[in-house]
Amino acid sequence: MNNKQQTGDRPKGARRADSVEGHQAVLQALMTTVSSNNQRRSSHRAVTIRDVAQAAGVSVATVSMVLNGVGRRIPSTTHQLVHEAAERLGYSPNLQARSLRSKRTRSVGVLVFDITDPYCSLMIRGVENSLGEAGYMPVLADLQNKPQRLQLCMQMLMERRVEGLIAIANPVHLGSEVSIALEAFRIPAVMIGSESSADRFASVVVDNRAGMQAAVEHLYHLGHREIAVIKGPRAMSDSAPRWDAVRECAREKGIAIDRSLVVQIQGDNSSYEQGYQLTEQLLECGRRFTALIAFDDLTAFAAIGALSRAGRRVPEDCSVVGFDDIPGAAYYNPPLTTVCQHMEEQGACGAEIMRALLLARPGKTLPARRERVQPHLVVRQSTGPAPR
Repeated sequence: MNNKQQTGDRPKGARRADSVEGHQAVLQALMTTVSSNNQRRSSHRAVTIRDVAQAAGVSVATVSMVLNGVGRRIPSTTHQLVHEAAERLGYSPNLQARSLRSKRTRSVGVLVFDITDPYCSLMIRGVENSLGEAGYMPVLADLQNKPQRLQLCMQMLMERRVEGLIAIANPVHLGSEVSIALEAFRIPAVMIGSESSADRFASVVVDNRAGMQAAVEHLYHLGHREIAVIKGPRAMSDSAPRWDAVRECAREKGIAIDRSLVVQIQGDNSSYEQGYQLTEQLLECGRRFTALIAFDDLTAFAAIGALSRAGRRVPEDCSVVGFDDIPGAAYYNPPLTTVCQHMEEQGACGAEIMRALLLARPGKTLPARRERVQPHLVVRQSTGPAPR
């Protein structure tokens, strides 16, 4: 019998016994590891205010006053000791416990009509940056462009005990509905994009008239006298002032707006499809136009697409102006001339008003602020001199 056979000869059941012993050893090692991890977790418990006090060599009351920003009479050297100890230990305040003690959540509800809309996303950024600087946390509620979700979203925000509410409610006709809902909850409120129907609510809006006036004047100076217009939906609060500004400025400049060159978006909101179809309608009416003013950037993009398909070059044959200056307007083909309404600035302005309302002394009522942000025209390659 060779060595290979000798080494392979084992009593029956030996391999099974080795296998069981091996499994037991692995199991024992695993249990040891779990136990070690549990001990490690228990040793890394949350750092408390008492730990900070012990490390800094001061009382718990002193640490509490320093970290809450009320220890004005405490020496600066003690402030430094406390902050250094807290940083060294990795101390984080228990916000839930602090909220229960102070009866404040330091949270602000942010109600948006559609979080996927660039109009909303830029305003949210402005709101969040401003609130974050003041130590407030925004709590987001998305209506998803469905007015029937308003009551549900409001109830959710109130259950989270938000201290105030910022409502971004411009494109859909939610201004009055949000105002009515806010009346049921006695908390500070600011509306962005729509002037509140209730006198006690602050608001931030863009000066739509000034924006459209700048667009018409720009086209006038380029020599355009035959101008087509795609108006916004009747339901939108921005539509009327923008159209009124076009008519008034055109009249002042001696431009006659041909009614057959004025079309309107139907429904509650603008869309690429409608903008494209309405531009085709303008082209089919047989009346000449050298420039087109669109209600918003999305409609302007659609108009450029329809003009290009019809063989009309932009801006050589027809100039196009939008309104909003959403992300992507500068990178469209051609880059879009549009009215920038500073959406991030509007969000920051609304948040600053909210901060002032929350800092007001209890029982003191501040007058409702009405802020109007001034837009400006951003000239890019979608506009040029009128063709001869």
